[in-house]
Amino acid sequence: MKKSIFTLAIATLMVGTMLTNCQSSARKVENAEDKVEDANDKVAEANQELNEEIRDSILQFKKESEEKFIAHEKSIAQFKARIAKEKIENKAEYDKKLAELEQKNTDLKKKLDEYKEEGKEKWKIFRTEFNKDMEDLGKSFKNLTVKSVK
Repeated sequence: MKKSIFTLAIATLMVGTMLTNCQSSARKVENAEDKVEDANDKVAEANQELNEEIRDSILQFKKESEEKFIAHEKSIAQFKARIAKEKIENKAEYDKKLAELEQKNTDLKKKLDEYKEEGKEKWKIFRTEFNKDMEDLGKSFKNLTVKSVK
């Protein structure tokens, strides 16, 4: 008798344990939905942080570029003053080149001002192209001033 009571108690304990451990399918679905919702919240938060980083990067880039624009404008003004003082024989040619460089400087400034935030990849492409254009413009300034000295 003790054996049957003991067996019955163990069987009842096992069945009870199994029933309490098993979740209903509705509860499983609810848990899965909670996990998906948490994941979506994390993704939204990560996207927001990324957008903030891109905005900060754009603002920093614009600030640095503005400093370059100012330096270019100073170079133009200095070169114009030097041309006027020295009465260089090719003054018309230099004036024309200076006007082109001023226009490129203005166009680049406008291009940067009109840039709209369009995502990380497009920002990288824009920044790379813009830096190349700025570098080319800087080289043009240097080449112009070197030619005038000779």
